[in-house]
Amino acid sequence: MDAEPRTKPSRAAHPHAVPDGSELYPENPVLVRVYRGMRIESQHRGAWVLCDPDGTVIDGMGSWKSPIFTRSSVKCLQALPLIETGAARQFEFSDAEIALALSSHNAEAIHTDGVKSVLARLGLDASALQCGSQSPGDPEVRNALRDARARPTAAHNNCSGKHAGFLALTQHLGADTDHYLDADGPAQKLVRQAVLEMTGLADGEMYTAIDGCSAPTFQMPLTALATAFARVANPSGLRAERRSACERMLDSVAANPAMIAGNHQRICTDIARISGGRLFPKVGGEAVYAIGVRGSERALAIKIDDGNYRGMHPVIVELLRRFEFAKPDELSALASWEEKRITNWAGREVGRTEVAF
Repeated sequence: MDAEPRTKPSRAAHPHAVPDGSELYPENPVLVRVYRGMRIESQHRGAWVLCDPDGTVIDGMGSWKSPIFTRSSVKCLQALPLIETGAARQFEFSDAEIALALSSHNAEAIHTDGVKSVLARLGLDASALQCGSQSPGDPEVRNALRDARARPTAAHNNCSGKHAGFLALTQHLGADTDHYLDADGPAQKLVRQAVLEMTGLADGEMYTAIDGCSAPTFQMPLTALATAFARVANPSGLRAERRSACERMLDSVAANPAMIAGNHQRICTDIARISGGRLFPKVGGEAVYAIGVRGSERALAIKIDDGNYRGMHPVIVELLRRFEFAKPDELSALASWEEKRITNWAGREVGRTEVAF
């Protein structure tokens, strides 16, 4: 999810990164503790918030007003112009391909074949994708590439579905697909406007940087992310065109849960599948998570400060339990994501994780 190569930070690459206090991280509370034996070995701090479509905070913990980078958690917002402009209709996107446009996928065959199919209808191939190549998240695909002595392509990048959608939007707008990621280009201007409208932020309140896949990524408070997901999951208050686009995305994920992540150890797919699409989840890089609930005007946004998914997963399940977003049988199906028992390589239980709030 949003993986990117490790590079030495360069101040020249971030000319606006002035230490004015906005970069300082808040002292968030401990959300998860990790025990070895009876003693604490590690702990994960973070914040979470529960909001309604009006942006009202219902509950939360930590500094939910502090801006965080949303990374891939906002792919459903980035896909709105693809549907609203008619680009998805022009290029005959199936429901599975709409779900793929929202995905951070494992590069299973269903994902890479879907991306190639969209590109073929655009008259393009994987060389048009500017997300970069990435080792597949699915171990079988990864091993197959290794055995064939083949290298992954940009189609294997977990964000390739989003990029295929951006290319379709750009081509629909009559713009140059070589520049589909330009922040000032017609496609990304529509994307940014959709994000602002759905989060309720003013333009000057949302900082933009570059994601691991080279697309713009947005920094905003957790409250804005939760508000946006509450609006997507419950779009009745939106204008007709946007309401229809949100409903298409919700229905597409419900019908194709494996497309948004994958069949191998992916919590997004598990949550969407076990809830029959009632829950609308999305992960972002560095342990950001958002969940909208269809039929309930509430949505959650979560950020684990250290970016560790080990801390994020038990928080997700605990919040689904606490607010009764998931039913008892659904929570049982998600039990492995809580990682309560820690075992060593010999299979001995040596510790546990514990939600601390």
